[in-house]
Amino acid sequence: MDDDLEIRESLKSLLTSADFGVATFSSAESALESGILADAGCLVTDVRMPGMHGTELQSRVRRQHPALPVIMITAHRSEEMRLSALSNGTAFLFYKPFDPIVLLQAIHSVISRLEGHA
Repeated sequence: MDDDLEIRESLKSLLTSADFGVATFSSAESALESGILADAGCLVTDVRMPGMHGTELQSRVRRQHPALPVIMITAHRSEEMRLSALSNGTAFLFYKPFDPIVLLQAIHSVISRLEGHA
C-alpha cells in the first residue's frame, strides 16, 4: 500500500509477475476497511501516507491480525522511525529506491515463516 499511484502500480506489477495475489490500497484506512487483511499472507506498506501512517497501521494490524507479517517501505531515513518500526514487529524495512528482487525475497521469507507456523 502506498499513497503514490505510480509506486502502487509498480509494486502490483512486480508482485503479480511473481505470482502473488495482490490487492492495492491508497490509504491505511481503506486497507483496514476492506477486511482483506484477515486472509492476507503479508502486508507491504509505505510509512508516510496521508491520514493514518504505516506505523499506526502496523499497530492496528498487530492487534487485529498478530501473525500477519508487515514489510514497510519509506523514502525517509530516520533512525528513530527505523528502530520504532523494527521494535514493533516490522519484518523488513526498505528504503526507496529498493531492489525489487530483495523485496520479493523478503516477501517469500515472511510467507514461508507464516506457513511454517500454520
